[in-house]
Amino acid sequence: MEAVNAYVACADDIAAAIKGVAHLEPMFLATADKEAALLALAEARSRLDALALRVLAASDDVGEAHGLKDAAAWLAVESRSTRRVTRADLALARALEQHGEVADALASGVLRTEQARSIVGAVDALPRSVTTQTRELARDTMLGLAAHHDAHDLRQIGKRILDVVAPEVGECHEARLLAEEEARAAATVELSLVDDGEGRCRGRFTVPSHVGAMLRRHLLALANPARHTQEELTDEGGAWKPLGRRLGEAFVEYVERYPVDHTPQTAGVNATVVVTMTLEQLVGEHATALLDDGSRMSAGEARRLACEAGIIPAVLGTASQPLDLGRTARLFTKAQRVALGLHDHGCTARGCDTTASGCHAHHDAPWSRRGLTDLTNGRLLCPRHHRLAHDARYEMEVHADNCVTYVRRR
Repeated sequence: MEAVNAYVACADDIAAAIKGVAHLEPMFLATADKEAALLALAEARSRLDALALRVLAASDDVGEAHGLKDAAAWLAVESRSTRRVTRADLALARALEQHGEVADALASGVLRTEQARSIVGAVDALPRSVTTQTRELARDTMLGLAAHHDAHDLRQIGKRILDVVAPEVGECHEARLLAEEEARAAATVELSLVDDGEGRCRGRFTVPSHVGAMLRRHLLALANPARHTQEELTDEGGAWKPLGRRLGEAFVEYVERYPVDHTPQTAGVNATVVVTMTLEQLVGEHATALLDDGSRMSAGEARRLACEAGIIPAVLGTASQPLDLGRTARLFTKAQRVALGLHDHGCTARGCDTTASGCHAHHDAPWSRRGLTDLTNGRLLCPRHHRLAHDARYEMEVHADNCVTYVRRR
C-alpha cells in the first residue's frame, strides 16, 4: 500500500511542479533558456513514461479485478485514451521487462519512448536461431546509435542490425523482413471514394510505401512553386497556399491530365467519363452538363476538360441524337506539344511567365465547337489562364503578337 501511495505522491508532486510554472510565459525566455527547457522536459517525459510503463506491466490484477482482458482495457476507459494507445503501451511495458538495459536507459532520460519501442521491436524480431549473445550485442549497438538517431531511423537500422553484429545471417534476415512487409502491404491495399453531394469527393487509401513515395514525388513535382505564378501560389485572401492545398491541386491536375490513350480498357473502351449535354448547352454561357455517373458540372468546366482530360462530351441534338462522340485527334500529340513549346515558349497570357512544361494545350476554336487539333488552332495556357479561357464570366482576346488577355464581362 505504501508503494502505491508513493507513486500517487510522486504524481502529485509532478502536478504541483507543473502548476508552479504554468503561469510563466515562455515567450519571454531567451533562446538558450528555451532550448534548455525543451530538452529538460523531454528527458523528464521519458522518465515519467518509464515509471508509468513499469506500473502498467505489473497491473494484470487491475484487469482481473474489473473483469477485463488486461490493465490496458481498464486504463483506456478510465483515462479516456484509445485502446490502441494503451495496448501499445502495455506491449512495450511487457517487452521492457525482458530488456532491462533499454528500460534503464528510458528511466534515466537518455532514451525516448518511441526509440525504446523501436529497439525492443527490432531485437524481438530477430530470428529464433540468433544466439542470446548476438541479441544482446544488437540491443547494445542500437542503444549506442540512439544517441544520434530518432525512432524512425532506429526502425530502419533494426532491419539491418544483423549486418553489423552477425553479417553471416544479416542479409537473409533483412530479406525476410522486407518480404513480410511487402506481403502485408499488398494484402492491405484499399481505396475508398465518397461524393459529399456538394461538388466534392473525399477519399482515403492505403498503398505500399514505395507507391506512396512515387505518388508524392509526382505531386511535389506538379506543385513545385517554380511551375506556378505568384497568383497561383496564393489563396483567395492573398496568403501563401499551404502545401496540403497545393498537393491537392496537383492531384487534380494529375488526374485531369492523365493521357487518355493510356487509360485501362473495359470491353474495348477506354475508361473515360462521358458528359451529356445539348448543343445549346455546350455553346451556352449559363448551362450545366450531366456526367454519366449522375452528377453535374458547369458547361464551362466541361469545355475546359474537353481540351485535355479524359472526358468525352456526348453532344445531343434536340431529338437526343448523338451529334459527336469525340474525335481521335481530340488531344494534341506529344510532337505538337513540343512544337507549341518552341512557338509559344510558355503561357501565352500576357504577363504570365509559366514555362511550357507547366502549361496545357488549348484550342483557340474550341474542340467542343468542332475546332481542329492542329498547330494553327493551338496555344499554351497555364492551368489558371486555361480555366479563364473556359470561364463564361471572361472574354479572351487574341492579339497580333499571339498573346491573349482577359476582360471580365459586364
